[in-house]
Amino acid sequence: MAVTSAEEVLPPVLDSTSEPPPLFDGTISCCIPLTYAHMHSVSGLLETIRLLFSAASGRFCYGLQEKIKLVPIDLGNRPAWYKEKVYPENKVPSLEHNNKVTGESLDLIKYIDSHFEGPALYPDDPNKRQFAEELLSYTDTFNRAVIFPLRESAAFDHLETSLSKFNDGPFFLGQFSLVDIAYAPFIERFHPLLLDVKKYDITSGRPKLVSWIEEMDKIEAYKQTKLDTQEL
Repeated sequence: MAVTSAEEVLPPVLDSTSEPPPLFDGTISCCIPLTYAHMHSVSGLLETIRLLFSAASGRFCYGLQEKIKLVPIDLGNRPAWYKEKVYPENKVPSLEHNNKVTGESLDLIKYIDSHFEGPALYPDDPNKRQFAEELLSYTDTFNRAVIFPLRESAAFDHLETSLSKFNDGPFFLGQFSLVDIAYAPFIERFHPLLLDVKKYDITSGRPKLVSWIEEMDKIEAYKQTKLDTQEL
């Protein structure tokens, strides 16, 4: 678990007893799960831009913390007003911006990429855009395949093949993109979990995946938000 500093102020966690925060008052707000508000150092993330993160985690919003107000939600004691007044789908993360609320992790990272300043993380090249959409659409299939017994090998073989498509860099589209942001949380969790539970090493015989993990670990913003393996 990340160690917090003395100067660090974590945002208050909202539960069923909490009053709803102001809505549509011009503040850019990102509702995130309780765990991610308290597992990671807030002050150490202020300099991360455009990066993090997630399919299914909400950590993407940490890279924009100077612009976005984080609103941790206690999912075990979820406030009724969240569904009624904020996001009818009742899921997190969600982002309030320009008088509307955007949810679903993949939609959210695309929205942030297109609505905030910084280097674009979605390619202009039509072939890469098409492949990006294919890979983003595959995230749910990948997640289910790894969870079900005896399907994990094919799922990671698919990633290895995908990482071989472009030769202008070690990432899924060659250069770092939203696709890497989408897959990083899954691979980060599954790598130690499968090794511990099944003695299955996802990197064995997959040099492209090994290189991808090594390159991701060089990205400072990603390193700052990685979960401790003890917390997985």
